[in-house]
Amino acid sequence: MAEILGDDPEPSDRHPAGPLFVPVRLGPSGHAVRIFRTPLGSRTAVGFTSVRRLTATLGAEQAWIRLAEPALRTLVAPLAVTRITVDPPFSAPAPAPTPASVVPVTPASVTAALRVG
Repeated sequence: MAEILGDDPEPSDRHPAGPLFVPVRLGPSGHAVRIFRTPLGSRTAVGFTSVRRLTATLGAEQAWIRLAEPALRTLVAPLAVTRITVDPPFSAPAPAPTPASVVPVTPASVTAALRVG
């Protein structure tokens, strides 16, 4: 069996992403970095490699600042955010129930469901 020499890079190794366009929101003390959630619910800061990518994902009205990736990490570290997502491909609004999926629960409907089940 051949011995493998050298280091095999890990996918989780961090490499600076360079200057990023970072979405911000206006707060009482000025601009604040927006924190997002991954599809699995982890908190993440987001940066884009171009204004075009940022506006394609978040819209033209989204405010942004330009930050280097290490500066972004430093800003979100006190919030216990350790993940940086670069150029996320998609964002969607939070799901809301549609009128057809909302079924009022009444004592009569619970009694009827117990009889059927």
